[in-house]
Amino acid sequence: MATFTLTDLVEYVRRGAGEDDPLVLDGRTAETTFADLGYDSIAIMEVMLLVERDLGIKLPDEKADKNATPEQFVDLVNELLSESVQP
Repeated sequence: MATFTLTDLVEYVRRGAGEDDPLVLDGRTAETTFADLGYDSIAIMEVMLLVERDLGIKLPDEKADKNATPEQFVDLVNELLSESVQP
């Protein structure tokens, strides 16, 4: 995967929270904390575990939690992905 996107995150949230999850990420929503979007720590932990397993990265708990925004989460995943492919 070259770049992790908000669309990718939506798919992971749906996998972690359930197929019927109504999450839509755009402009303002992407800048709203997961907590304010209605996701608790357990839901975010499930998404983190799926992302870590699928992408082979380790997300630091203190940077990817319910107080992070989807946009911050995507930026963090992309940063870790780019670090994992450097020689």
